[in-house]
Amino acid sequence: MTLATRGIATVDPATGEPLERYGEHTADEIGRAIAAAHDAQARWREAPFDERAAVLHAAASLLRERRDDYARLITAEMGKPLGEAAAEIEKCARTCDFFADEAEGFLADRVIETGAQDSRVTYEPLGVVLAIMPWNFPFFQVVRFAAPALMAGNAGLLKHSPNTSGCALAIERLLADAGLPTGLFCALLVGDAAVGEVMPTIIEDPRVAAVTLTGSERAGTAVGAAAGRALKKSVLELGGSDPFIVLDDADVAAVAGMAARARFQNGGQSCIAAKRFIVAEPVADEFVERFAAAADEIVVGDPTDPATRMGPLARADLRDALDEQVRASVDRGARVLCGGRPLDRPGFFYAPTVLADVTPDMPVFREETFGPVAAVVRAADEDQIVALANDTQYGLGASVWTSDVERGLRVGRRVRSGALFVNAIVASDPRVPFGGTKRSGYGRELAAEGIREFVNVRTVWVGAKPAAEAAPRAAE
Repeated sequence: MTLATRGIATVDPATGEPLERYGEHTADEIGRAIAAAHDAQARWREAPFDERAAVLHAAASLLRERRDDYARLITAEMGKPLGEAAAEIEKCARTCDFFADEAEGFLADRVIETGAQDSRVTYEPLGVVLAIMPWNFPFFQVVRFAAPALMAGNAGLLKHSPNTSGCALAIERLLADAGLPTGLFCALLVGDAAVGEVMPTIIEDPRVAAVTLTGSERAGTAVGAAAGRALKKSVLELGGSDPFIVLDDADVAAVAGMAARARFQNGGQSCIAAKRFIVAEPVADEFVERFAAAADEIVVGDPTDPATRMGPLARADLRDALDEQVRASVDRGARVLCGGRPLDRPGFFYAPTVLADVTPDMPVFREETFGPVAAVVRAADEDQIVALANDTQYGLGASVWTSDVERGLRVGRRVRSGALFVNAIVASDPRVPFGGTKRSGYGRELAAEGIREFVNVRTVWVGAKPAAEAAPRAAE
């Protein structure tokens, strides 16, 4: 592998001004990191669960102690308001504590009653897991992978988004300070120009056992193909165009406020943010009016100001791509109720936007919109609601809002998605699995299902006497 010496520059999205410059890792440095992770994992896999848990609990404590510093770093690199950044750090701490407490139970041997003297399923670590992570939740996305992977006895290599390189290095230091063995977790600094050359080589390395990615459909396709060629296990959490379904019996005044939260938190830059608002015709006029009013009241500005409720988008290219989706949709007949434009100020700001009269041929319906743009679609009845909700290549989350929970569940079960929330905003929680279907990816993170993605599910069979009587049938 050859890798030219390049640099990574981070930029403050609130001002457009440079923050830091980092040197990329060379091919030799990456090779040494892989070797160190492989060697450290051979010892870590033998460590008892209480030893692993002590590291994760220590990491949780450090996250809480350093919360404000980490929040400022997140805000500086990707632009979310400080309050949201601090909440992200607390969620990381809870996730570390959760897996420290629950991993041993999730991975306990499962005894199977057969004619054997002993038969069971065991869960053993795979080895070195490569994680390719995005910038939108720069701490939590990493912890969501790292906490279960490390508790399962694996090592981790992190390739983070270049614009959050400072966060990547901070997480590496955090885990080292928490007592993680040297080499077991390493952040690899690889710029965008080198990704196509470097990542397939890492995935193909025989010392790397598996890969997980959270990111775009394009990135997932490339990583999934590379993992497939190398016959490596992969988990992909990709894009989403989540439907937010408002039935005709919903409390519209309350739901409109929740809709604003579901779309505009984190600047709308979330795979599981509500994006397509599918509203029953009888309540559509009221919902649109209230939703647009709530969006128009959002304070956009300096993300370090406590009064700010929405900061900038993370990069200029993301803002420009979003604006193109909005303008193309307006050209096809969408109606701008509020926003609909970049804000005329330094940095990468875009106004909270609500579009009405959206139809399925428009980019804001057909594509993922990764920013503060909501597309409102009217539907005549439940059948049309479900048809519109399913009219997408994505299948990450879906929410249904109604005064009748059983009705909400009935409608929601007809929508194809990895998660269904009734009268609640779609969110991840370490206690329940997270992931999608269709082109939103495959595999699961979090909970028991997530920690078992990167283990060898192994059958152990001890024959009875005589052995022939207890052996599995040869035909099987």
